[in-house]
Amino acid sequence: MLSKKHVILTGDRPTGKLHIGHYVGSLKNRVALQNTGDYDTYIMIADTQALTDNARDPEKIRHSLLQVALDYLAVGIDPAKSTILVQSQIPALSELTMAYLNLVSVSRLNRNPTVKAEIKQKAFGESVPAGFFIYPVSQAADITAFKADTVPVGEDQEPMLEQTREIVRTFNNVYGQEILVEPEGYFPPKGQGRIPGLDGNAKMSKSLDNAIYLGDSEDTIQKKIMSMYTDPEHIHIEDPGHIEGNTVFTYLDIFAEDQAHVADLKAQYQHGGLGDVKIKRYLNDVLQAKLQPIRQRREQFAADEGAVYDILKQGSERANQVAAQTLHEVRHAIGVDYFG
Repeated sequence: MLSKKHVILTGDRPTGKLHIGHYVGSLKNRVALQNTGDYDTYIMIADTQALTDNARDPEKIRHSLLQVALDYLAVGIDPAKSTILVQSQIPALSELTMAYLNLVSVSRLNRNPTVKAEIKQKAFGESVPAGFFIYPVSQAADITAFKADTVPVGEDQEPMLEQTREIVRTFNNVYGQEILVEPEGYFPPKGQGRIPGLDGNAKMSKSLDNAIYLGDSEDTIQKKIMSMYTDPEHIHIEDPGHIEGNTVFTYLDIFAEDQAHVADLKAQYQHGGLGDVKIKRYLNDVLQAKLQPIRQRREQFAADEGAVYDILKQGSERANQVAAQTLHEVRHAIGVDYFG
């Protein structure tokens, strides 16, 4: 008897192109998991969630939808192995969200540390959009609609998963049926889930404009690398330099295959006699080699946008059937399937 495959649900908000931080933190893992053949994989472009704080700029979301899809395909997400779907095209998700909202209190949503941190970061104050405030419940609908038991996320998203698990337990208990599945997080190895920005900021971010994007040209990548934050006290080549907090070395630790050479560079830099320009040129060589095939595949897919939209349409249609079946079961459990 064949064992049932695990189910993955993961995705991104379409608020701009994806960058190498996304690649390190999630995209690379998604491709690896997809290629094991052990999972039914659903990868969602979360446009409905993106609209919760971009409702007055829908064109940004519409434009970014294609950009995110191109990045997925470029890094190796294969529509023959993974279902790529668009959140807004799955009507069942909205009704599931409404059903779950009736089981969650406002005070519980207020305690979610991830939401609290994002509200502070976005400086909403008292003007938090209601859709943004309840998006942990919307995420629970996304996960449970496909009965995902595995959700690849960063460690900062664990509170979101715990809220989903609470909703699952509450629903199954209240309605007396084990319909919904509790998900577990799939986390990157410790210290490998986040890459700092070019400016040394703790996080690479589209909003801070401190990122190298997967679709950046060769010249753009080189210019960004040459402007990177290193060691402000390393003024002259002969000065001993610090590698802790030095963004160039952080990137080399992540991307360079020849770690013995990186160790030699670190020793030279700390001793004195190695300039920032030299290590930046080496990083440029490393990243260009890593990103060139991704950029080339991206350009190939971008040459036929219609085909990319077809992939999204077909994936959404497949996902819609699965989510509709879950909604049917949820309606039956609640008792609102009045007409059969």
